[in-house]
This record gives sequence, structure tokens and C-alpha cells, in this order.
Amino acid sequence: MTRADWQRIAEERAKDAQALITASQWSGAFHLAGNAVECGVKSCVLRRLSAAPELIFLDKRFSEKCWTHDLEDLIELADLVSILSSAAAASPALDANWRTVAWWSELDRYRIKTEIEARKMVVAVTDSTNGVLTWIKGHW
Repeated sequence: MTRADWQRIAEERAKDAQALITASQWSGAFHLAGNAVECGVKSCVLRRLSAAPELIFLDKRFSEKCWTHDLEDLIELADLVSILSSAAAASPALDANWRTVAWWSELDRYRIKTEIEARKMVVAVTDSTNGVLTWIKGHW
């Protein structure tokens, strides 16, 4: 998959999450919002690799590590930890949104979520000013 593929999927999953909120499908909305972030950060990982392809030779497990759903691990693989930390320190709203999103897990697809949890997650991801996906788009 290409960076553009991951970007397209991230944007589609965010729209899907918003549509599911409208349809009162809380659990699905929650899961797809987190999945949008995962896909967006995977695009950032590919951006890093395009700038430094030697990474796959410096760490022979680099590619294997990319097969994770853990958002914090993916942020590290994209080399965005310090950039996110600085951005979150400068924006309390982004910080709060990242803290909401960071504990998402692919296992949430098997969990029931409330309306409050789903709405909070979808806003944290899609807010046009301080949403996590908005921030990611600046780095993909």
C-alpha cells in the first residue's frame, strides 16, 4: 500500500465514523475513528521511510514493527514522538484529543461503547482545528 492509499483510507474511516455517529452506532464509530488515526500514522511511517529508506537495513525488524495497531508505537516508528509532544504542549486541546485517542485499541472492535465515548473519540479525531487526524495530515 502507498502513502496515498493510507491517507485515503484514513479519511474514509473518519467519514465512516462520523456517519455512524449520525446513525447512533456508537461502537462502530468509536472503532473506525481510531482506525482512521492508525491509517493516517501508517502514512507518516511511509513518509519517514521515503526520506530515509536505509531504516529498513539499520533495524532488520523495522518492517515487522509496522504491523502493529498500537498508536503510540506507530508514532514512534514515524519519528513523531517529539513533534507530537511539542504540539501537544503548545495546544491543550490537541493534548486532550491525543490522550483520548492514544488508548484506542484494535480490540475495541469487540467492545461496546457508549454514546459519550463514541462522540468524544470522533471529535478527538476529526476536529478541524485540534483533531488528531488534522494534526497527522500535517505530517503525512
